[in-house]
Order: sequence, then structure tokens, then C-alpha cells
Amino acid sequence: MSRPTITICMGSSCFARGNEKNVELCEKFLAARGLRDEVDVVLGASLCTGNCAAGPIVIVNDKVHTQVDAGVMTDLLEELFPASR
Repeated sequence: MSRPTITICMGSSCFARGNEKNVELCEKFLAARGLRDEVDVVLGASLCTGNCAAGPIVIVNDKVHTQVDAGVMTDLLEELFPASR
């Protein structure tokens, strides 16, 4: 199985709408779970999906997610990496 890929758009629109905070949240989540080496996080400065008005845009394993705030980002990470029980 390939490593999960999370692409967080850092274009000016997505950055201004909150992806700066989503990057920080993602980095802290992965570090807290010891997953830094298990996932590829890509920060694309020129990424454009044509959905800038629906940003911030985050792509998880090729699936585009729109209007990703901190709560949605946490939900995406929890779904991708559920806590061990």
C-alpha cells in the first residue's frame, strides 16, 4: 500500500483563507501520532484546482476537499489515521 498524500494548497487565496493554520495543524497531528515518516505532505505554491473561491483547498489521496477549516482538517486526519484503541 502506498503512503497517503496530503496536498495543502498554499496559493494566495487558500493561504489567506486558512491553509497556513491547516499546515501547522497537520504537522502537529502527524508529530503527535509519530506519523511524520508515514505520510507525504505536499505544499504546492502554484496549485490550482479551479476552485479558489471554495478554498481553502486540501487534497487527500487525489480527493479534493473544499472550505477546509481546522475542524474539517482534523476530521480528515482522524479518518485517515484513526487513533489506536
